[in-house]
Amino acid sequence: MAKPKLTYFDAPTSRGEECRLALHLAGVEFDDNRIQRDAWPALKPTTPFGSLPTLEWPGHPTLAQSNAILALIGRLHGLHPKDEFEAARHEAVMAHVEDLRAHVSPTLRVTDPDEKKRAREQLAATYLPAWAAYTDRQISDDGPFFAGSAVHVIDVKLLVIVRWFRSGVLDHVPTNVFDGAPKLLRVHDAVDAHPRVRDWYARTRR
Repeated sequence: MAKPKLTYFDAPTSRGEECRLALHLAGVEFDDNRIQRDAWPALKPTTPFGSLPTLEWPGHPTLAQSNAILALIGRLHGLHPKDEFEAARHEAVMAHVEDLRAHVSPTLRVTDPDEKKRAREQLAATYLPAWAAYTDRQISDDGPFFAGSAVHVIDVKLLVIVRWFRSGVLDHVPTNVFDGAPKLLRVHDAVDAHPRVRDWYARTRR
C-alpha cells in the first residue's frame, strides 16, 4: 500500500517540520521527501498554491497549506478536537502562529545589517512579547498541553515555533523573548519531552 508523502525543504524549524512531527506523533509511516532549494523552481508550478509543504495522500488530490495538513492529520488520528468550536479555537491559534511568521519573514530577506538589526529589535520589543501574551491567554491552566492532558496538533505547531526562537538563529532577537508567557513555554517543554517527539528528533537530528 502506498504511503503518504510529505514534501518540504530540509529545515527543522518550519511548517514542514510541524507536519512531519504530527505524522510521526500519529504513528503514520510516510515518505519524508526533503528537497533542496535548487529543485524548488521546477517543482513550484506543480504545487496547488506555489508553496510547500504538500501532502500526497493515497487516493486524494495533493493537499497544501500546513494548517490544513495538520488539521487533517489531527482529525484522522485523534490529535484534533472533535468538538467543532474547540477545534476552531485550536485552528485560530494555528493561524496566530502564521501571523507571527508573516511578521518575522520579511526580516529574513533584509540584507542591510543595520536595517535588519533595527527591524528585529523592534519586533523583540513590541510584537513578539504581545504575540506570546495573546497565545498564553488561550492555553489551558491545567496543562501540560494546550488543551489540558491530551496532546494535539496545535501543540506540535507551538513547539516548532518556540523552538525556532529559542534556537538563537534569529540575530537580535533574545532567546528568552517568550519568557513572559509561562504556559506557552510549558507547552513547548511538554511536547519536547513527549516520547514520540523525542524519538523523531533522535532519528532526524543532524
